[in-house]
Amino acid sequence: MSKPTVNLMFRAFSDRTRLRNLHLLLTGELCVCDLVSIIQVPQPTASRHLAYLRKAGLIQKRRQGLWAYYKLTPPASPFHRSLIKCLKECFRDVPELATDAKRALRSCCDSVPPCKPMR
Repeated sequence: MSKPTVNLMFRAFSDRTRLRNLHLLLTGELCVCDLVSIIQVPQPTASRHLAYLRKAGLIQKRRQGLWAYYKLTPPASPFHRSLIKCLKECFRDVPELATDAKRALRSCCDSVPPCKPMR
């Protein structure tokens, strides 16, 4: 994969759903089913946004069997580091992100029955 551009990173941050995903991933790795459940979007929508974030170099994907897990990519530049710092500090008062954080306290994959794996 080529090195992500500043423009691509900014565009990744410009979408509400992608911003919500990034904010949730600040706490660590999450299964795609958790992101779908927390953000309350259809799985194909979540996957499309996650693919965009991967293309921008902001997140990494790990597969474990049929499950897909995502986490933030370690900052590769001072600009990338600044974006993550802004994500942590600039959006504290956004109500939607606070609601997402409350939903994140429950993990879909820990529930019974568990959610369906990615195919």
